[in-house]
Amino acid sequence: MQFMLLLHEAEENFFGLTEAQQMAIVGEHMAYSDALAKAGAMVSGAPLSAAHTARLVRGTAVEDGPFADSREQLGGFYVIEAASMDEAVEWAKRCPAARTGTVEVRPVPDYGG
Repeated sequence: MQFMLLLHEAEENFFGLTEAQQMAIVGEHMAYSDALAKAGAMVSGAPLSAAHTARLVRGTAVEDGPFADSREQLGGFYVIEAASMDEAVEWAKRCPAARTGTVEVRPVPDYGG
């Protein structure tokens, strides 16, 4: 079964760092991705640019955004294979983003498509 790990964090926890500090975090994520791949759990994953670069589309209206009440923003994701929610949660606990932010674990339904 596939699960999406959604990485939520205050953007200043990454973008407020020096380039060397950012690259250290990138290195941690690369090691985590390698561990997922070696375990046969990695499907895909990617970082996202800062929230202010996003656009919100509602019908035909396009707005800058998002403007959330929370300081945490969606900063990236992993899609993993796991036998159960418990196994997916164990992977989420190992994610570098779990130390300073929140990792949301959500099942990806298979609709047979």
